[in-house]
Amino acid sequence: MESFIIFCTMSNIANSPDDQTAAPAIDENQLIAERREKLKALRAAQAVAFPNDFKPANRAADLLAAFDGKSKEELDAEIAAGQQTTASIAGRMMLKRVMGKASFATLQDGSLGASGGRFQVYIARDAVGEDVYNNFKHWDLGDIVAAEGYVFKTKTGELSIHATSIRLLTKSLRPMPDKFHGVADQELKYRQRYVDLMTDETARQRFTARSKAVSSLRAFMVENDFLEVETPMLHPIPGGANARPFVTHHNALDQDMFLRIAPELYLKRLIVGGFERVFEINRSFRNEGISVRHNPEFTMMEFYAAWWNYRDMMDFTEKLLRHTAQKALGKLQISYQGRDVDLSQPFARMTIREAICAHTDAGAQVDDAAWLIAALKRLGMSEEQHKLSSRSLPSLQVLYFEEAVEEKLWQPTFIMEHPTEISPLARANDARPEVAERFELYITGREMANGFSELNDAEDQAARFAAQVAAKDSGDDEAMYFDADFVRALEYGLPPTGGCGIGIDRLMMLLTDSPSIRDVILFPALRKEG
Repeated sequence: MESFIIFCTMSNIANSPDDQTAAPAIDENQLIAERREKLKALRAAQAVAFPNDFKPANRAADLLAAFDGKSKEELDAEIAAGQQTTASIAGRMMLKRVMGKASFATLQDGSLGASGGRFQVYIARDAVGEDVYNNFKHWDLGDIVAAEGYVFKTKTGELSIHATSIRLLTKSLRPMPDKFHGVADQELKYRQRYVDLMTDETARQRFTARSKAVSSLRAFMVENDFLEVETPMLHPIPGGANARPFVTHHNALDQDMFLRIAPELYLKRLIVGGFERVFEINRSFRNEGISVRHNPEFTMMEFYAAWWNYRDMMDFTEKLLRHTAQKALGKLQISYQGRDVDLSQPFARMTIREAICAHTDAGAQVDDAAWLIAALKRLGMSEEQHKLSSRSLPSLQVLYFEEAVEEKLWQPTFIMEHPTEISPLARANDARPEVAERFELYITGREMANGFSELNDAEDQAARFAAQVAAKDSGDDEAMYFDADFVRALEYGLPPTGGCGIGIDRLMMLLTDSPSIRDVILFPALRKEG
């Protein structure tokens, strides 16, 4: 790019327009006050301070793709022959160099591409007029600017627009972060995502990639005959997962309502109604902790197919993730936080018991409740808090798996056949009713998906709901409520059905190599300012 003297936000107002020497930092409030004075002068000078009549004909990425391959001589020849290409762009002014009779500015639009959506504009006093040129000298970094002119290359070969007109469309009242340091405070990046996006090309690319990945996922579902549906976000009874809900009150109905923790029970009602394949990309809410992998408001996709079981669901989920990764990244061998992840190979499949044996030294003691209790205590669990002695052997195995094995499942692995007692919505295995026809998919040590053959025995479901209510009465805040209407729906008859839920945010963490769930959520939950 043309060699720029960059007027950092902490100095570009304090200096005279032609001064190229950095000044000491100035208090941000002073800078804002000075910009407000400029806006006041602008309002006095023209009838409309924030014009809304400009529509750019071009975008930075498209111009770069079309003309960067041409030499300076080729473009100069076209200009000499009167065949120059006219262009108009608009965007945020990110760089500025003011000289005597000519200046440069770099505008940034939303096109990304090889230039990150940036394009250089050459502003000559004789081309735009002395008044406009003098006004331009006092514009600030962050202002929204429009430029029209013709495409050329500078002496250094920088593709640019030679402006024939330039306009200030939006006055920026608040200075951007220092060019060289950007937004250093990670919480500030989350809290003021608009600043993060305007200053960090990587952030813009990450969320663009997320959008494309979700679009490809949706297209894959439709291609496989799934019907996209929408179900309520306000539930009279929370259900579909073991989680603590957010509670609100509906004034007109004069009753408490719950933000949905999962759409599962409504989607299965649709299978009862006759839709054989349904899916929903949904927002769900759980009033629980915040961590690098948990946000109280999150996105997941749940899908259900009549005549499928949990093994069909595993097969389809594997295909779905490969498709999404291929569309988003163009490859299946990817890297996450410096470690390889291979999505091209068949995903491993093992039971909880097999996983413990494969990834720990438990050996035959995996079936010894006393050994598991002692091992869990060594890992920091207590009898008082976790009631270890009253747990069944399968429940202890699950706890030990979560504490000692889960994080070791780096490559894609399906963990199957969870205890029926902790799977209140899943169908029990016919041969071994103590385990459910259920799976969880782990990648990079994190749960990505959860699915099972759906329980379609209304009487069994009612009994399991009753057990959940008893658990809630005993102090389990995450236990399920008794949903009488869902039981009624099952009484009409749910065909054999498989279902699965995929955590979209965690999947996007994987595909964008992001260490925290907050990195892939545009506006994550944060403590209130102040």
